[in-house]
Amino acid sequence: MTTERVNPAGLAPPAGFSHAVVASGSRVVFLAGQTALDGDGKVTGATLPEQFEKALTNLLAALAAAGGTPSDLARVTVYATDVAAYRAHAPELGRLWRKLAGRDYPAMAVVEVVRLWDEEALLELDGFAVLP
Repeated sequence: MTTERVNPAGLAPPAGFSHAVVASGSRVVFLAGQTALDGDGKVTGATLPEQFEKALTNLLAALAAAGGTPSDLARVTVYATDVAAYRAHAPELGRLWRKLAGRDYPAMAVVEVVRLWDEEALLELDGFAVLP
């Protein structure tokens, strides 16, 4: 697979995401929404950063099981129950992203939602990847 991150000069400089990702490959992997669930199906972590780290770990585990790596991610959507809190924690969330997924940022969006399936969940991540 090849990916090209496209960040046009006329748009605001991206921080922690790419404006567009051109991906070519032979397999598309659609990743279901992941929250901070542990192996027993219980939400872990009391803080947004703790839940973000677990949810991203879960998303990357699903991707790895399908044969992909973080650099294969083309799109990720974050559904947050409190965008203001997400924004307040953005520097720490960015550090967690770089630690777990590196600096090949996918196209991303953060969307505020009223609640998630698991009431204790503060956020959920889903996305898709393109594999060779």
